[in-house]
Amino acid sequence: MTSFTVESAAAAEEAAVIDILMLAFASDPATRWTWPDPSAYLGAFARFARAFGGAAFVHGSALRVGTAGAALWLPPGIGPDGQAMVALMQATAAPESMIDGMQVMQQMASYHPHEPHWYLPLIGVDPFWQDKGVGGRLMKHATGRFDRDGALAYLESSNPRNVAFYQRHGFEILGRIQAGGSPTFTPMLRKPKG
Repeated sequence: MTSFTVESAAAAEEAAVIDILMLAFASDPATRWTWPDPSAYLGAFARFARAFGGAAFVHGSALRVGTAGAALWLPPGIGPDGQAMVALMQATAAPESMIDGMQVMQQMASYHPHEPHWYLPLIGVDPFWQDKGVGGRLMKHATGRFDRDGALAYLESSNPRNVAFYQRHGFEILGRIQAGGSPTFTPMLRKPKG
């Protein structure tokens, strides 16, 4: 891959995009806390990604950089499929993460802006392509649009190592989310620039 061109991912590309994200999140603190067993993780992640951010394919806001990276943005007024997420967690999550996971989800809901905003459930880069600018391209593509449209953007970082990346792209820390033995999540908001 010589160019990191950001393109919309069509619904027909959903499985390929979710495969990229599955590789990207294989060492993510939150997903592996939820599914520490590799078989459970591999069996649940695609359903998790569809419930959490799959609406991006329907709304034309799923992005990809070839087979290297992907982002699922939900437009204002569109949220994750909460019922599907709860059902999936109940059926597949590690028992020790179940109770704390529900509390984490409640805390996440309390940080979501009340104003119309874009929400980023998932962004990830295949480990083979990490540290080559793919994530930055995906983020610049989206934030450029948000700046042109004067739109807010919101996310929760599930990996403390990624907080500085989001800050470089204009996101500000709103607080800290953590329950029981869960990893720490960082809710972040980006106001439009310019």
